[in-house]
Amino acid sequence: MKTKLTQMLGIEYPIIQGGMAWVANAQLAAAVSNAGGLGLIAGGAAPADVVRAEIQKTKQLTDKPFGVNVMLMNPNAEEIIRVCIEEQVKVVTTGAGNPNKYIPMLKEAGIKVIPVVPSVALAKRVARAGADALIVEGCEAGGHIGEITTICLVPQVVDAVEIPVIAAGGIADGRGMAAVIVLGAEGVQIGTRFLTAKECTIHQNYKDMVLKAKDTDSAVTGKYTGHPVRSVKNKFTKKLIEMEKSHISPEEFEELSVGSLRKAVIDGNVDEGSFMAGQIAGMVNKEESCQEIITSITTEAQTIIKNFQQIRGILFD
Repeated sequence: MKTKLTQMLGIEYPIIQGGMAWVANAQLAAAVSNAGGLGLIAGGAAPADVVRAEIQKTKQLTDKPFGVNVMLMNPNAEEIIRVCIEEQVKVVTTGAGNPNKYIPMLKEAGIKVIPVVPSVALAKRVARAGADALIVEGCEAGGHIGEITTICLVPQVVDAVEIPVIAAGGIADGRGMAAVIVLGAEGVQIGTRFLTAKECTIHQNYKDMVLKAKDTDSAVTGKYTGHPVRSVKNKFTKKLIEMEKSHISPEEFEELSVGSLRKAVIDGNVDEGSFMAGQIAGMVNKEESCQEIITSITTEAQTIIKNFQQIRGILFD
């Protein structure tokens, strides 16, 4: 399945695995890359030496291209970027900020730079600064999100920039992939479905939360802090929503969330953990290998696009 994205990154299928903090480690990234997509290691809030160790583990598990996601809110972001350069990582994606000051040093090292953007304005800025492609993420996604839906945001960014666009948020199968390709995307980034991959090492309770989720089982908290997060509903999200109503300060609110993702990923604490997942969780209902996930998504997308082309020919030719 060839697109501008597969040609740029040297991958078989135009699928990037989301750089989910505490989730996207060497085992998951290598499995996705070995299956023909682009696996990502999550920088998250980790120190640089931890990221370096994960990069080196990934190199032992795959000889295919993989990348690192750098969260720009992380105080160690610049150090992690230097580690990526030293380790000759092929791709760096960025989130939670404007990466423009880092783009020249990454490109000089031959690294492809693909920022995650939630708006047309930021898309234009990073494209002008030299980004190689953009991950355009709608508010359907899990974790930290913007305010615009994927289906509205993707075509507007496609019209605004000349570099490849990768769609993210609300995509879990071939139908979603085919839809955003029709909107102009050159590929997709998928997070929530990979949470239930057999190679994903999160606590089984986390996987079960996603597998049991229905369409209305996610909640967004923290909008007033400027850092909204989408997670599966549980006692923790209910507590956060109650705290928002009590008008506590953004600083106090953020303090309540410290350590909550670790409680979900490592401890499987269903009451106090932050089980970040997208609205598409209601469509994820079984554990599969990364190879099975990627094969099923791309096969379905190819069939849909082929049928669409046939129908278009009948109607309009």
